[in-house]
Amino acid sequence: MASNPSSSIPFLLSVILILVVGTNAGGIAIYWGQNGNEGTLAQTCATGKYAFVNVAFLPTFRNGQKPQINLAGHCDPTTNGCTRFSSEIQSCQSRGIKVMLSIGGGAGSYSLSSTDDAKQVATYLWNNFLGGQSSSRPLGAAVLDGIDFDIEGGTTQHWDELARFLSQYSKQGKKVYLTAAPQCPFPDAYMGAALKTGLFDYVWVQFYNNPPCQYSSGNLVKYWNQWTTSIPAPKFFLGLPASPNAAGSGFIPAADLTSKVLPAIKGSAKYGGVMLWSKYYDDQAGYSSSIKSSV
Repeated sequence: MASNPSSSIPFLLSVILILVVGTNAGGIAIYWGQNGNEGTLAQTCATGKYAFVNVAFLPTFRNGQKPQINLAGHCDPTTNGCTRFSSEIQSCQSRGIKVMLSIGGGAGSYSLSSTDDAKQVATYLWNNFLGGQSSSRPLGAAVLDGIDFDIEGGTTQHWDELARFLSQYSKQGKKVYLTAAPQCPFPDAYMGAALKTGLFDYVWVQFYNNPPCQYSSGNLVKYWNQWTTSIPAPKFFLGLPASPNAAGSGFIPAADLTSKVLPAIKGSAKYGGVMLWSKYYDDQAGYSSSIKSSV
């Protein structure tokens, strides 16, 4: 039987439209830097699993003191031992992976005391990790893609100002991406005001160590919808522990994530993917490999 080419065109277009509309593929963001047994940064990116790597952490900055990175067993910043990661950062970026510096963390000594303090921290980050100039760049000459705010302590003020100061540097050339990892109770106790600025490109909400809004409570989707409809950010990621040992609570078995949770949240136009803590735990459990095709 001969086919009618003209009648086939509308059918093909409808199939393509269904595929485009029905597919909201995301990526995986991973935190790297807090365990010397998790492999190098270059090895992390070479796996092909991750779209974003958050280098964790810069946990020390407050009241004008010099900021200090801490990459656990990977290197000693006091002897410039972390500059060797410059080429590895560039290797990751050559693969299309965005590499962020994560400031804060769950066990840091950080805060912002004033607008001027926020400006000084922004200037330091620009000159030492982004597109500025400094004779003592902790990670070498590589220019990171942006700054990740993992603010879990310190002051509740001035983070919005830090975000504004950092975003202004985008006018000098390469865009400075801003990301954040708030806790899932809404609004976030520390980053609430900053996240309302609309300056953050990606927000990976931590749906773990927070029983009221994590999967086991039955309220995860409700909180996900509140975050995505209330905060003016382009993309949101579901933040999860990469193994049961990676957090006190909140782990979701891969089968439940792929069959129940992701289908319930991927309909959002703001869905960006999944964030995992951390590379070390992902290595132990192989979680990203189990979920990548569904993310």
